[in-house]
Amino acid sequence: MTDTRDRIAQALEARFGTQLPLPADTTGLDSLARMLEHRSHRRYAARPVEDALLNLLFACAMSAPSKSDLQQADIVHVRDPALRAELAALVPDNPWVATAPVFLLFCGNNRRTRQVAQWREKTFANDHLDAFMNAAVDAGIVLMNFIAAAEAAGLGCCPISTVRNHAQTVSDLTGLPDWVFPLAGLCVGYPENNGVITPRLPLDVTIHRDRFNETVVATKIDGYDQRRAARQPYAKQRDIKRFGEAPFYGWSEDKARQYAKPQRADFGAYIRRRQFKLD
Repeated sequence: MTDTRDRIAQALEARFGTQLPLPADTTGLDSLARMLEHRSHRRYAARPVEDALLNLLFACAMSAPSKSDLQQADIVHVRDPALRAELAALVPDNPWVATAPVFLLFCGNNRRTRQVAQWREKTFANDHLDAFMNAAVDAGIVLMNFIAAAEAAGLGCCPISTVRNHAQTVSDLTGLPDWVFPLAGLCVGYPENNGVITPRLPLDVTIHRDRFNETVVATKIDGYDQRRAARQPYAKQRDIKRFGEAPFYGWSEDKARQYAKPQRADFGAYIRRRQFKLD
């Protein structure tokens, strides 16, 4: 059986292409190993997820930190097959939305804060961009808390950000009122296979000491492109008709092509229709 410290070493190598010293008295190694071994799962075993387990995971998710204890995150558990089919049809490039045993919609909710102000006869004096930001961050933290809890329970997950490509339709289908918006969907189930650890940018690109530092960042990303391509190459190149076929296709080329095409340009207008002021 693989030692937990070996699991951590193997995950660090797979994720970052490096090793880190591990203090001898470090506790919680199994939890740390599980976090380092995180991977997305898009294929699931034909095994249902019991409601009792889901309810426990919901409780774990909602135990996440919350800005000023405002608790601005909600989860919609989509159980109706017809509704699930409508949502899945919006994102055909993500067929696992239709096939996962469980599909959840994580939402930012700034509505309750406004309702509380009204019920307690107080002025809501923070009707600006930060109101949206706070709710979005709360929902994101709740989403990650759910994923961590689900993985601890032996489940696999795959976030679906593309629900925001159809934010208005998703809101209409799931009955989201003003000041509530979809942040991401989440497929959940027992994994059909082990999946793979996706390599990440080196830590000296993303971790800064005292001041933001971009020294030789381009060179470091070039190195990451090579490491990632060796371990997990892209199956196909994006938009060959527009950009041609690159002799070497790495992460940076893929992301540059991805964001050369407008995405969710109407999301700001949608958020304003949700009655948020983004000043």
